[in-house]
Amino acid sequence: MRAFDFHTHQKKEANCIQNVILGQRIPETGYFSLGFHPWYLKQNWQEAFQSILELESEPRLLAIGEAGFDRIQGPEIIIQKEAFEAQANLAYEWGIPLILHCVKGHDLLVEFLKNNSKSPQIIWHGWNLKPRLAQQLEDFPVSFSFGKAILEEDSNAQNWLKACPKHKIFLETDDSELEINSIYESASLILGLSVEDSMDLTEENWNRIARKNLK
Repeated sequence: MRAFDFHTHQKKEANCIQNVILGQRIPETGYFSLGFHPWYLKQNWQEAFQSILELESEPRLLAIGEAGFDRIQGPEIIIQKEAFEAQANLAYEWGIPLILHCVKGHDLLVEFLKNNSKSPQIIWHGWNLKPRLAQQLEDFPVSFSFGKAILEEDSNAQNWLKACPKHKIFLETDDSELEINSIYESASLILGLSVEDSMDLTEENWNRIARKNLK
């Protein structure tokens, strides 16, 4: 069994979901995600939305995203909210998760979740905020993907991984140069599981929430 990398910006042969920014070339092989990252979101984003709609029957498209909110870098919040809601609705309709990018936007996510009963499964990637903020999301269809921050002793990511409901755990490399095996090894020590059980856990978590199961 090979460790599955649930979110990566690195080009890899298999066993990962490669993040594709809208406008980039879609990889010829392997799974990928696609969406409007708030950093690159334009005011006329609706025009480019059609290119996502055309991929409905693409079996390798496993998730929408990165999509989300960023108060540090990105257009005005009203545009971010409109684009996020459109992508969330699409993910819900297609039965695939949405990979969340969220910087200083926890309140915006909570607002969306409280106002939308038909939310897709959302995976907050690169979680490294205080556990109390994660706990506020436990009643919603939100899971958490952990990356390089769990290697830092007493980091927010490490502390929440210890307490996070196991059915809401995913693991990733994101934009780091780390091998996904090193993330699984660290996570396994924190969770008190074997590496093999951690691999089984994340794959089962995915197959439970996504219409397109991992093969």
